[in-house]
Amino acid sequence: MSLFDELRTLGVDIDGGLKRLNGNEKLYTRLLGSFVKTIKAHEVRADFDAADCTDAIEHTHAIKGTAGNLSITPIYEGYTEIVNLLRSGAPEEARKILEKTLPIQEQIVACIEKHME
Repeated sequence: MSLFDELRTLGVDIDGGLKRLNGNEKLYTRLLGSFVKTIKAHEVRADFDAADCTDAIEHTHAIKGTAGNLSITPIYEGYTEIVNLLRSGAPEEARKILEKTLPIQEQIVACIEKHME
């Protein structure tokens, strides 16, 4: 199965992402590699400090933006909800959404890395 086909099975809107880039598959593929780097550079862990969510908000917002630009829908939607909850002072609810989002994120990252080797 191709990278794009496999990502589609994981809920990624490949067609929407490609549309943003005028159908440039090579650029989209390169940007998927950048997405993986963003995930690693801005890792959000479920054990974030609930008393001071500043870093968690910053990192979550960066991942959300990159995922949204590439139409990586499951990550974008999860992180959008997490950012909103953190900003509204509901870190425990945000943590629950993060715990549901991280396994999906791991699958998507693993898929991209597998095809980029």
